[in-house]
Amino acid sequence: MRPIVIAAATVFISQVAGAQAAEDHYRLEKTENGYVRMDTQTGAMSLCEERSGQLVCKLAADEREAYQTQIEQLQSALKALEDRVAVLERNRPAFQTPALPNEEEFEKGMGYMERFFRRFMDIVKDFDKEEKAPDQQPQPPLAPNKT
Repeated sequence: MRPIVIAAATVFISQVAGAQAAEDHYRLEKTENGYVRMDTQTGAMSLCEERSGQLVCKLAADEREAYQTQIEQLQSALKALEDRVAVLERNRPAFQTPALPNEEEFEKGMGYMERFFRRFMDIVKDFDKEEKAPDQQPQPPLAPNKT
């Protein structure tokens, strides 16, 4: 059976070399025991046989081993990621909502805001005065109101 596969592979390779890009992704070639399916893009081959009117294909042993190796690597990487997530979740601090300020802290913050806005409005008024009377000497800014 192996010489048939090698012969079919040789036929496929020679046909693929001269094939155009518009060809189908897979090519089937009839053999004594069924079919050989070749992926025209990768060159991977599978042995196929007809069962109950359906074409059933099996990967070659080396392809199956490569897929199994890749599956094992992916499973290992997934396990490592799951372990890392578990460690990170254990070590993260519990979510705490920030406490609202008490009345004293609130009034203190409002005092800062009021002083800021009063001082800002004084600066704006000074700019307005300078624009209205450019020939006069600018007067020193007013002292802020203290509350």
